Amino acid sequence: MSMQIVEKSGEGLSRVFGVTVPAATLSERLDQKIAEIRPQMNIKGFRPGKVPAAHVKRMYGKSLMSEIVDAAVNESQQQALSGNLRAAASPEISVSSDLDKVLEGGADLAFDLSVELMPEFQTMDLAKIELERPIHEPTDAEVDEQIKELAEQSQTYEPKTGKAVKAAEGDMVVGDFVGRMDGELFEGGSMENAEVVIGSNRFIPGFEEQLTGAKPDTTVTIGVTFPADYGAANLAGKDAEFEFQVKEVKKPKTAEIDDELAKQFGLDSLDALKEAVKTQIQQGNTQASRFKAKRALLDILDSGHSLDLPPKMVEGEFATIWQQVEGEKASGQLSDEDKEKTDDQLKVEYRKIAERRVRLGLVLAEIGRVNNVTVEDQELNQALIAEARRYPGQEQQVVEFYRQNPQAAAQLRAPIYEEKVVDLILEKAKVTDKVVTKAELEAEDELPEGYGDTPTEAKAEKKPVKKAAPKKAKATEEPAAEE
Repeated sequence: MSMQIVEKSGEGLSRVFGVTVPAATLSERLDQKIAEIRPQMNIKGFRPGKVPAAHVKRMYGKSLMSEIVDAAVNESQQQALSGNLRAAASPEISVSSDLDKVLEGGADLAFDLSVELMPEFQTMDLAKIELERPIHEPTDAEVDEQIKELAEQSQTYEPKTGKAVKAAEGDMVVGDFVGRMDGELFEGGSMENAEVVIGSNRFIPGFEEQLTGAKPDTTVTIGVTFPADYGAANLAGKDAEFEFQVKEVKKPKTAEIDDELAKQFGLDSLDALKEAVKTQIQQGNTQASRFKAKRALLDILDSGHSLDLPPKMVEGEFATIWQQVEGEKASGQLSDEDKEKTDDQLKVEYRKIAERRVRLGLVLAEIGRVNNVTVEDQELNQALIAEARRYPGQEQQVVEFYRQNPQAAAQLRAPIYEEKVVDLILEKAKVTDKVVTKAELEAEDELPEGYGDTPTEAKAEKKPVKKAAPKKAKATEEPAAEE
């Protein structure tokens, strides 16, 4: 397409191109488009494929011209960024023409194309990168400790016997209760066969404690005040009274560490359970080890590259971080350190984090580009399936959403690409495994100098992955008396 492209301004990584597409060129493209579609058109009153060009233009000219204008804009981007210029983000378009006149074929199409370029820089020699990777093999003692925790989690309760049975801390009181507020029953305040473990803190403050000393076949009156921040607004801060009819008092019974414990987790023997726990601990250790190696690598890459950063990319990253900070402020979740700082101080610190993230993103992207790292369709599909499974019953809608939204799909692709680039670097770098203790592996790393003690950075890069033990499914009810 014949068009004129002139660089109007250029400062740093910012460029503004002025683009003009003559009306005659647009009109010529429109005629070509009409000629292409006429043979396939079937309009009432005309023989198939014989619709006059003038009629097609009158009926569909404006919409067809709109497509041609879009194509011209896309083509101008490709021409303006020909050669070694690469856009860091989608260009911004500012149209100076009267679009109605352009679409009618009576005016040239004129617009400015504003774009930020990818900086040109040389990446580090990956083979010269040196770092330590902490590793830790699970010990028998660690496995036994985890098995002990599983036994405690598998705790059951058996009837408490004796001459004078009374409920104590840790005991389970079984019974029916009815709650009243100002003498009236309230919704969610009653429950049959409730199982209340004294000291579990599952119920509102004061409820469990007042069952201490309760005896079977007695009624205990419990007076409590719902917390001011209680989930149900109609109960928050209100006084209530419960009549608890005690049916039974049970004492805790910790599961024995034997083959029966293993069977509760679907395994045949205690040895099989120990092996499963050891494998699971090792998986957690491997994740923590990779996390620390990646963090050390990112610090090396960050300090080892000096490059201009596209301002709009930094602003976009900062805006995302600051939105999170404001959300934490609104919900009272801001860290104690940040609570003592002014917004100006916080913005300085978080802008440094935004710059670090953009710099690392550009460095990893460049390393991936020159090493031909790609994300395969199969890998993206696996990530899409994993994301869809997070929304039971809506899997198909989630899949369709990502397939119809390229930007959303790109968000799934980005972390896969990053991990593949990190794997590439770790393969080429000089990585030395260093045996450490469990405590050292799980300890949080210090932040790079100059980035402050900031929760967003800590959440993003400091927190190692914790191990998870096998768990049994358990359904619980949550009446209004419970928190």
